[in-house]
Amino acid sequence: MRMLILSPLALSLHAADWQQWRGPAFNGVAQTDAPLEFSDSKNIKWKTTIPGRGHSTPIVVGNKLFLTTAVPTTEAPPPAQAGGRRGPGGGAGAGREYKFLLLCIDRLTGKIIWEKTARTATPHEGYHGRYGSFASNSPASDGKLIYAFFGSRGIFAFDLDGALKWQKEFSPMKMRLQFGEGTAPVLHGDALLLNFDQEEGSYLLALDKNSGKQLWRQDRDEPSSWSPPLVVDHNGAKQVIVAASNKVRSYDFKTGKLIWECAGLGSNVIPTPVLHNDTVIVMSGHRNPNLLAIKLGATGDLTGSKNVLYTNQRGNSYTPSPVLHDNKLYFISDSGMLSCLNATTGEPYYLQQRLPKPYNFKASPIAANGKLYLATEEGDIVVVKMGEKYEVLATNTLSDQMFISSPIIVDGALYLRGQNTLFCIRQ
Repeated sequence: MRMLILSPLALSLHAADWQQWRGPAFNGVAQTDAPLEFSDSKNIKWKTTIPGRGHSTPIVVGNKLFLTTAVPTTEAPPPAQAGGRRGPGGGAGAGREYKFLLLCIDRLTGKIIWEKTARTATPHEGYHGRYGSFASNSPASDGKLIYAFFGSRGIFAFDLDGALKWQKEFSPMKMRLQFGEGTAPVLHGDALLLNFDQEEGSYLLALDKNSGKQLWRQDRDEPSSWSPPLVVDHNGAKQVIVAASNKVRSYDFKTGKLIWECAGLGSNVIPTPVLHNDTVIVMSGHRNPNLLAIKLGATGDLTGSKNVLYTNQRGNSYTPSPVLHDNKLYFISDSGMLSCLNATTGEPYYLQQRLPKPYNFKASPIAANGKLYLATEEGDIVVVKMGEKYEVLATNTLSDQMFISSPIIVDGALYLRGQNTLFCIRQ
């Protein structure tokens, strides 16, 4: 009997943990409920000011919440010295020295327990002026160590008390139009997977999570992308699947050897792959947007083959990752249109459904107890009923907020990271 499962690590997480990007099952679904309604004066358990600038999604281990940020230590240089375009395009933030910090926060009280400087450095490139930061890579944890990933600045493994156990530096990345870095690390077993898709010299790296020693490295013929790997177990063999502009590729988890590849996505791939039974679903939403549902089991070049079960070009996410639950795939376009497909067939239950107001999105949706939470750039969090019919359950507003970081739900609490504030929302 053929079985296909996610990482044993992901499936064994306690309900009170959110240890990696996209949650316990890597599909954006929480294991507990969260409040339906909240506001500045309702169901706010606590809020904490976060120094610097960072869009990394927090993680939770027990009663500790971890996030990263970058705090400038010098004044901003004049625009001519900033090393690139300023403002809404790429190159913002360049030319200044920063402290790259990992923060540990008591998730019950909001108190900052400790902060550790992973590195102090002047980045070689900037980031997107509106949506980027130098701390956009979400951390990860195996419950013992916290892996703070700052891309070109390196990866740093701390224990839960803030002691640095190991670190590893990397060559500076060259990103498209200086839009910035921000791909999350992925843990599976004893391996830590890091994707370095960039304009020159792209590669996928596997490190030993306990020491930082390189297990393998696979060079990749890809331009800049931001989609993290997905690990699956198919017929007892683990694969590492990476979505990107030229091709979606699957690698042997132990060796990094290529298993299969499939062309067909558009440019600037960002959304995380998800797994439905024996099918991996990948998506792009920039130029030539497409969705590919690729059935596992074959090897070689699968482009245009029968293993591509269905495609979709309407309403795809450019930045947010999808939610997969109960044979339904939910995704939101950056311009705020929500879609829901049958994950097995690709048939739409609804496509490009407009929300109550015009919204913009960079944060990924998350699901909890039949509710889909959509955190907008405009400071509203729209809650939609999950199912075949579109229905808005609530629209909640937090004043003077802009959500780029994705929310998480742990043990009945919704955690939302705004530009400078972390909120805990609890009944």
